[in-house]
Amino acid sequence: MSSAKSGVLSFVLGWGAALLLFFPILWMLLTGFKTEVEAIATPPTLFFSPTMENYQAVFQRADYLSFAINSVVVSVVATALAILIAVPAAYVMAFFPTKRTRGTLLWMLSTKMMPPVGVLVPMYLLFRDFGLLDTLTGLVIIYTLMNLPIVIWMLYTFFKEVPPEILEAGRMDGARAKQEVTLLLLPLALPGIASTSLLSIILCWNEAFWSLNLSAHNAAPLTAFIASFSSPEGLFWAKLSAASTLAIAPILVFGWMSQRQLVRGLTFGAVK
Repeated sequence: MSSAKSGVLSFVLGWGAALLLFFPILWMLLTGFKTEVEAIATPPTLFFSPTMENYQAVFQRADYLSFAINSVVVSVVATALAILIAVPAAYVMAFFPTKRTRGTLLWMLSTKMMPPVGVLVPMYLLFRDFGLLDTLTGLVIIYTLMNLPIVIWMLYTFFKEVPPEILEAGRMDGARAKQEVTLLLLPLALPGIASTSLLSIILCWNEAFWSLNLSAHNAAPLTAFIASFSSPEGLFWAKLSAASTLAIAPILVFGWMSQRQLVRGLTFGAVK
């Protein structure tokens, strides 16, 4: 196959995959501008007169800004706390490994395989006894613990790509551990740290299980905002689509603006 045909095929396949992945988001966006009758019509309504009544109903029913602020605060603070804990942990395991390091990393990763519902009851009781139910502090704690294994694993991988000779040279010049990390390691691994932070923010933003079970009103993020539009009468698809669009819009814009940094971080150290 010639290079021209290969390029055309790659272009078509790439755009085809992109459109396939983007289609559910596009359909949700369009459904938010339909009436409830048009939203559940069979076959689906492709041509319709857009209406803003669903968005008006969403803003009248709930304080969107309050939910959005909760999501931002919890996602950013939980990510910052996870990075703060993960950096020294990954640094020690990457540059001062022991025979138990690999086992520790595998054990941390294995905790992500446990269904969250399996520990819901004890976690709920602990949060109740410590007064953390429906608080931003409680969600920050659970989100930090939820993402910490992945954050440590990613930072460990990025730190392993940093040439140890650079850190050894710093030690020879008298750098202490704190200076070694802050002045040498962090600047060199900044793309990896940035991509890890972005991924952690996205995971926190999209987390629904813990937010629905450990928050009610005061600390409820946007995932709880979406869930509030399901009712005993059934699902109102047009209003639910409008609420979902409002909930994912900030993180979509954020991801689009930071995609260059995310790709750069994920490919950090790929070529030596």
